[in-house]
Amino acid sequence: MVVGELSEADADSIFHALADATRRDIVARVIRTEESVSALAQHYPMSFAAVQKHVAVLERASLITKRKRGREQIVHADMAALRRAARLLDAYEELWRHRVARIEQILAEDQEGKTDP
Repeated sequence: MVVGELSEADADSIFHALADATRRDIVARVIRTEESVSALAQHYPMSFAAVQKHVAVLERASLITKRKRGREQIVHADMAALRRAARLLDAYEELWRHRVARIEQILAEDQEGKTDP
């Protein structure tokens, strides 16, 4: 069950992409400022190819976009996609808040039933 405006496949792709610490860090970096893939690769103790793979996962999840600038691939955060992901998380939070409130209501009713003679 997906809550909000994303399909199941989109939500799976986003959560898979954000499940990795390196990918979360890449997103955080390109939110602040665009960077080339080669500049991003300098931040991590892994090969350039490994960073390219992380960027590809983020791109498939539509969390980032790339554009060519000369010979470089410049990475940007896709803020609209990140806002959709945030709205999805907000919808899940609201769902769980309602469930918690309902549990509290049931427990309160149960306590009232135990105190009645």
